[in-house]
Amino acid sequence: MSSGSASALECTPINGVEVSEGLNWYAVRTRSRHEKLVERQLQGQGIEGFCPILSQIRQWSDRRKLVESPLFPGYAFVRIAPSPEERVRVLRTLGVVELVGCHGQGIPIAPEQIEAVRVLIASKMPFTKEGFLKVGQRVRVRGGSLDGVEGILVAQNGTRNLVISVDPIQRSLSVRIEGYEVEPL
Repeated sequence: MSSGSASALECTPINGVEVSEGLNWYAVRTRSRHEKLVERQLQGQGIEGFCPILSQIRQWSDRRKLVESPLFPGYAFVRIAPSPEERVRVLRTLGVVELVGCHGQGIPIAPEQIEAVRVLIASKMPFTKEGFLKVGQRVRVRGGSLDGVEGILVAQNGTRNLVISVDPIQRSLSVRIEGYEVEPL
């Protein structure tokens, strides 16, 4: 993972994502262990929030337990109009520290990136967290449970993986795609 701060990004649209007049996805940095609370608070205000959750079985010396934790600790996502009023509503939400981006404005996230994370979580396929990648070929999966998901194709130790990146928070996920057909974008 990147050791740099996600809020130290340049003030330019990333991967051609432009601010639209409609609703855009943004990342918000949250207080420690407040990710799910932020999502609930936003939804209570009628704002669409998304906090991807990872369920894992944890082993202690005396028991095993299914534990749910945020996929991206310290971050949640919000879908709002690009207006100062909406940003203020989000920033006043309990647990929200800042919008990820320049000068508190937030950087819009391509809806395809959020959808790719949703599809990967719903697929229940095993994946690993990856360091943020800027290089490599962008591809789209054809067929199977990941049909239409776009990401960066990488090869590690002879296996093919698809890396799905969320640009503004500089976080990525990797899923093994051996046997899947991919096409370049």
